[in-house]
Amino acid sequence: MKEISLLEMLKCGVHFGHQKKRWHPKMKPYIYSIRSGIHIINLEQTAQKLEQAASFAVELAKKGGRILFVATKRQAQPIFQKAARETKMPFVIERWIGGTLTNFDNISKLVNRLKDLRDKKEKGELEKYTKRERLQFTEEIANLEKLVGGIENLSKQPDALFIDDVKKERTAIREASKNKIPIIAIVDTNNNPELVDYPIPANDDATKSIEYIVNYMAEAIKEVPRDKNEPEEKDKDKDNK
Repeated sequence: MKEISLLEMLKCGVHFGHQKKRWHPKMKPYIYSIRSGIHIINLEQTAQKLEQAASFAVELAKKGGRILFVATKRQAQPIFQKAARETKMPFVIERWIGGTLTNFDNISKLVNRLKDLRDKKEKGELEKYTKRERLQFTEEIANLEKLVGGIENLSKQPDALFIDDVKKERTAIREASKNKIPIIAIVDTNNNPELVDYPIPANDDATKSIEYIVNYMAEAIKEVPRDKNEPEEKDKDKDNK
């Protein structure tokens, strides 16, 4: 893994937390100081925790483990999606469907429905329907793409989750915890780091901060030799063209 740069993290604003009044007491070990009423995160702690999280992800990837990237917050969506595709990992960026982990069989049915409709469309089997019905099928495919397109190659529950915002993705965290699935997460000063297994204390709102953390994780995972027979995520942009 490449060396973590404290200076680069500083430039990316990784150290900026939330206002003092919004802090979570469990984040105290990771806070360096207060500046203008804003908590400043200790970047040495960030570097240490980021390295630990990346090491865990690398070991998991070596065993063929699947890490589900989860980020439904607007500014984090494209960053997590890009990293997931580059690492050939599943992702959820539109909306977390309740039961994604605790009722995986039902989610699998949605995935199968998406694959079936897409296959029929490619083979021209939907042409026998009326124009209105074909439009409805097209809309259904688009909706399913948003909901489960990022996990269509996830044949079983993931081996870990990588999350951007602990508070926003609390349902995903609750389901993962119930199923004893390890959680890696960017944890800002307003969240409880004890809710996850591998907390990375950092600014979870600023785009550059998110990019630094996620890109570091992705680069570490990409260095792991992958099995050529492992299923790959489809290139959605190419499909859309």
